[in-house]
Amino acid sequence: MENWILPSLWIMIKMLISVVAIFGVIIIITRISGLRTFAKMSSFDFASTIAIGSILAAVVMNDEQSILKGSAALSGIVIFQSLFTMMTRKSALFKRYFTNKPMLLMMDGVILHNNLNKTNVGEDALIAKLRKANVINFSEVLAVVLETTGDMSVLHTAEDKILMEKLLQGVEGLPSKL
Repeated sequence: MENWILPSLWIMIKMLISVVAIFGVIIIITRISGLRTFAKMSSFDFASTIAIGSILAAVVMNDEQSILKGSAALSGIVIFQSLFTMMTRKSALFKRYFTNKPMLLMMDGVILHNNLNKTNVGEDALIAKLRKANVINFSEVLAVVLETTGDMSVLHTAEDKILMEKLLQGVEGLPSKL
């Protein structure tokens, strides 16, 4: 039985070996699959990153978890993430049913309350994001988009309407006037 204040030397050595080994595995997996493994491009990517962190912690902190089991779990998550990403790129139907779309929350200085309700975002959270983006007046805001990752993007006034249409490509909740 381990003392919860002072672990034995053997437990500490096993933990350090686990840290080095599991981080080595993560480095190898990342080199093979690419940096996108930890990118927060979609909610699925975010969930994968959380799962990887959880596995890493379990292997390092639980001396009854094997490094091989943790490595297999990490590899499985990254392989599944890669397959999911490939299916999203190759199949419009898969993308439609299994991914979120960005949602417009504000346009031309007007808060779109119906879209806030659909996304369960409060007006206070939107205004906090506007403050963070140094917005002084709502008229400065061309658009605010709730991205698929849950982040909000604030687009300030721009002269080029063609560029604006391109930036809002694929965004749901657009008013019909655009």
